[in-house]
Amino acid sequence: MGSIYLIRHGQASFGADDYDVLSPVGVEQAQVLGRHLADMGLVFDRCVAGDLRRQQHTASAAFDQYHALGLPVPALETDSAFNEFDADAIIRALLPDLLTTEPEALEILRNAAQNRSEFQRIFALIIERWLAGTYDPPGLESWLGFVERVQGGLQRILEAADNTQKIAVFTSGGTITALLHLITRMPAAQAFELNWQIVNTSLNQLKFRGREVALASFNSHTHLQLLKAPQLITFR
Repeated sequence: MGSIYLIRHGQASFGADDYDVLSPVGVEQAQVLGRHLADMGLVFDRCVAGDLRRQQHTASAAFDQYHALGLPVPALETDSAFNEFDADAIIRALLPDLLTTEPEALEILRNAAQNRSEFQRIFALIIERWLAGTYDPPGLESWLGFVERVQGGLQRILEAADNTQKIAVFTSGGTITALLHLITRMPAAQAFELNWQIVNTSLNQLKFRGREVALASFNSHTHLQLLKAPQLITFR
């Protein structure tokens, strides 16, 4: 069987003006991941990433470790199907209705870095509404539309693959969640409960034969645990 390794990007710049930049911790996580993959003897036939900078940078930082060891790395391909959903657009679209029951939500979101637990609570409420699909204004990518986009990316990979290939996909937590939902058929709300647990640079392995795909492992972050450095285990 073939394998697809879904790799979440390293820690991004939560609370900064531009989230889509790896933090110094995120760069270190990606480097640790690259060394771990090389130590495992994993040689990839294809490498794919979304076009977000945090996804692309995670791939390049990881595979710099391969280059340093003289190991082969295929050219990085880009497919925007593996981009994260647009959280900022969802918040802007769905926050106004939420303010009637959560009047402090706007202030919490504006100061997310100082209110991490409250931010997570408010964000989870917004995502719950997005999943329901009853609050979506025109022009906003719906949950169903997002799942369809991600499914299209997976199908393109499967169509071009044979059953012996190992394929790395550098992506994001929401994208991994959508694929969990598609492959395991778990309800979207349940899938998002797992989403909040996905560690930066974690490995999630899919096994495939033809168009048949199964989940083989979820959220493995042994490469970080072995370092006994809790500061490297992050979730944003």
